[in-house]
Amino acid sequence: MNNISLPYVEQGDASGVPVLLLHGATDSWRAFEPVLRFLPDDIHAIAVTQRGHGDAPKPETGYAIDDLAADVVPLLDRLGLGQVVLVGHSLGSLVASRVAIDNPERLAGLILGGAFGHPLSANPALEGVEAFTALEDPIPREVPYEFQSSTLTRPLPDGMLDGFVDESMKVPAHVWRGIFENVPRVDLSDELGAITASTLVIQGSEDVYVAPSDSDMLLDAIPDARLIVYQGAGHAFHWEEPERFAADVAEFSRYSAGLQLSR
Repeated sequence: MNNISLPYVEQGDASGVPVLLLHGATDSWRAFEPVLRFLPDDIHAIAVTQRGHGDAPKPETGYAIDDLAADVVPLLDRLGLGQVVLVGHSLGSLVASRVAIDNPERLAGLILGGAFGHPLSANPALEGVEAFTALEDPIPREVPYEFQSSTLTRPLPDGMLDGFVDESMKVPAHVWRGIFENVPRVDLSDELGAITASTLVIQGSEDVYVAPSDSDMLLDAIPDARLIVYQGAGHAFHWEEPERFAADVAEFSRYSAGLQLSR
């Protein structure tokens, strides 16, 4: 049994469609704060802070995708949730995919945002984050500021980016190293076909980390998958277009819940 206790925020009708949201690297549940305000009450949203991030416990080790994924089902059990729609962004999409592969009975649907399809070791964009594997405390603020800025193509409302950087500043160097040493080793390409949940892939057309070929591969590999592209948006499209993303999450989650009921 996994004993990591993850912080989370919860909103919406407890009898609504349960939707669990998993953030990207060095973010926290607050990465979904702009989205939460647009989600309707019939979506029972739970935004989680993953281990090592935000105000979650920060063990010295345990930052492989398998470790992060192993925290999810125990959280669902603690929350008394059966099937959920699992939403993952970037790092969270890898975690969500791992959960979907290993625990298909717990998913009503799957949303993969800014998601990697091909083996990450072959992704040239990740060469730009290799320096994170050598970080030591204290981490200069410009490191997360430049990293978070690289995920955007458009300016955010005043103070929003600084708020996300504040959350990244809570992540100690050993977690940065653990995440960015392990992420390039991830290769789920041969396992994606085991995902049985209806899947929505969302990508920003100007994403510097995820190429269109990644989305194409996900569509080919996952049996029941479709794609939405946010034209002009970057890797953090949910920050640039939170209202649109909330609407897409709500529509797909209702559809997935209805699909499960009809089976």
